[in-house]
Amino acid sequence: MPTNKVKIYVRLIGEGTEVSRPTEALDLGNGLLELLPTPDDDTEDETWEFRPGTVVRCEKRQGNSGEYLLAVRA
Repeated sequence: MPTNKVKIYVRLIGEGTEVSRPTEALDLGNGLLELLPTPDDDTEDETWEFRPGTVVRCEKRQGNSGEYLLAVRA
């Protein structure tokens, strides 16, 4: 069972501007990561592009604070 947690970002849908949320994922290997639920996950307030429990692939992106991983496909 994988235990390596990785910080990744997931796009939020319907926010009026492109925005993403930091969360954690389990590194399953071979470029696959499983999104973990967050204690403050509020489905009434936010719509994630990929919900917790989804296995995703990420791409490295460059932001103001440096490089980060963005979930891009399930």
